Amino acid sequence: MNRITVAAVGVHVLDIHVVGVQSIPDGSDGQLVDTIRFSPAGTAGGTALVLSRLGAAVRSYGAVGTDPLGDTLLAALAREGVDVSGLARTEAAQTSASVLPVRPNGDRPAWHCIGANAAFSLDGVSLDGVAHLHLGGPEFFGGDAAGELLARARAAGASTSVDVLAPGDPGMLEWIAAALPHTDYLLPNDEQVLGFTGATDLAAGARALVEAGAGCVAVTQGGKGALVVTADEIIEVPAFAIDVVDTTGCGDAFSAGFLLGRAEGRSLEASARLGCAAAAQVAQGLGTDAGAYDLAAVDAFASATPAR
Repeated sequence: MNRITVAAVGVHVLDIHVVGVQSIPDGSDGQLVDTIRFSPAGTAGGTALVLSRLGAAVRSYGAVGTDPLGDTLLAALAREGVDVSGLARTEAAQTSASVLPVRPNGDRPAWHCIGANAAFSLDGVSLDGVAHLHLGGPEFFGGDAAGELLARARAAGASTSVDVLAPGDPGMLEWIAAALPHTDYLLPNDEQVLGFTGATDLAAGARALVEAGAGCVAVTQGGKGALVVTADEIIEVPAFAIDVVDTTGCGDAFSAGFLLGRAEGRSLEASARLGCAAAAQVAQGLGTDAGAYDLAAVDAFASATPAR
């Protein structure tokens, strides 16, 4: 495989996982937990990390604060081989971060600070040598600005993808609608598809997003796997049978595997299978950077592991 160069643009987050949370202590009481761990995340940052592990040359573009959280996020991404020179440092806001208290049964509520993600402008994104542009969080820029960047990428010969961070809401779809005609691959989850479109059937909702302009909609469905919809076909790919530890970052990992598969020339079905296999690596550990794997290892896993 020729090494594909990807620009991962938009939302970069530092996740802070707290494992073994029984409850929120009363008053100023304390509580012992099993693990506290940091990991890079976000619809751009998490996807960048997994794409790099799978062999892509990845440049991240976004904004982080000048705080220690930003130092940690940059170092963690750089350690994974991601080019972080496009991540601007700003004193206007803290680095975006989430605290994820993981309960013993696996439930994972979250506290999130938008932070510097809201301060990033798309003006500084360089497309020199980029074969694919992945935009995570178009809602931060609006459909017009996001569409202009995606159109510029396509004019430069790159393919494009979009992953929305916000929950499904018809008003959000209206806000980003201008970006969809310039989007080769839209990568939502099932709740977003149903919420954006008001559909009660997932395939119908995905087809509505194709009719709104997206070339292909690849939907994650949690433990059910993925659904890929184009104007001509509907493909279902099941998830793999694994022992799930934490699902944080699985959607971003699916995006990375799916996009890498398409860049390699794999079919939509094979690419979705690679996406599900990448998500399974993440789900078996804690955080988007869980485990250690490369493309060959993920392909071997996919060949050897049964579907649910």
